[in-house]
Formats: sequence, C-alpha cells, structure tokens
Amino acid sequence: MPSSKALAEVMTEGVDRINPQVIVEFGPGTGIFTEQIMRRKGPKSTFFALEINPYFHEMTQKRCPDAVVYRDSAANMVTYLTKHNAKNCDCIISSLPWASFPENLQTEIMDAVQTALKPEGSFYTFAYIHAAFFSNGKRFYRMLRNRFQHVSRSKIIWINVPPAFVYKCVK
Repeated sequence: MPSSKALAEVMTEGVDRINPQVIVEFGPGTGIFTEQIMRRKGPKSTFFALEINPYFHEMTQKRCPDAVVYRDSAANMVTYLTKHNAKNCDCIISSLPWASFPENLQTEIMDAVQTALKPEGSFYTFAYIHAAFFSNGKRFYRMLRNRFQHVSRSKIIWINVPPAFVYKCVK
C-alpha cells in the first residue's frame, strides 16, 4: 500500500520553506513524500531523490516531473551531493524498508548518512509498528541510537496501512 498523506506530513516536517536547505530522499517509491517535499521546500533549496527500483523511479518521475530523481542506491548519495555542488545535506527523508535489510546493507547506507548529514541535520524514516518488533527492526533502532545525538518517535499514524510511526534523528 502507498503511504498515507498523514504519514507524508510527519515525514516531511523537517523541510523548511523559508531557509534554503539541501534535502535528499531515499526510496521515493510512488512519490507521495516527494510530492510533499516539492510543495514544502524553499525556492532556493536543493532537492534530489535516489530510487534503485526502475518501476518506482518511473512512478516518481511521472508523479513529480519537476523533481530530480536518480536511479541509484542511497549508499551513493555523496556522489550526487557533489554533483549538486553540496558538501553535506540538512535533511534526509528515507522510505527504505530498513527492517528487511541485512545488517551489512543497513550499515553501508547509514555510513553514507553519517558522512553526508550536517551536524544537527535531521534524518527522518518510518517503520511499520509490526516490523519494529522483528530482530532487524530492533537492530536498526539500536543503530539509530548509537549514531545520532537525539532519536525520537512520532505517535503511531493509525490511518496509514499498515500503521506506522516516524523516527526523527538529529546528528
């Protein structure tokens, strides 16, 4: 099921339309978060998304034709920051299915996040409530706690199918 608008609202709350930011999205899927980011970002902000799946890449491009969407892994985000003349980013919004990833892939992508995110930058990602109890989901939460200065969780967004919550992490 595509993510709900309610989840998109919470996921994109760190996008600042007043102050120029560098914003990166991982795994835009159907483009619901991309659409919200495009509405919320400021005119001088830099934004691009990374989607490895060709089907979702095409779906996001159709839904958000003005968005820059690269077909590549989130682990390669530093390459694209350089392409956009940015050293770091202010905000990363991730829809990646962290709980389904093996530990080495979680680590590889999170290493890229740590390299690219500015000090006090924000990282948003969500988890389905049932996946948070799986061993990979628990391991991912521990990884967040070990890598970020502050980790908080939103209220459960029951209207989303399946219900989800958002992790907001500050470097």
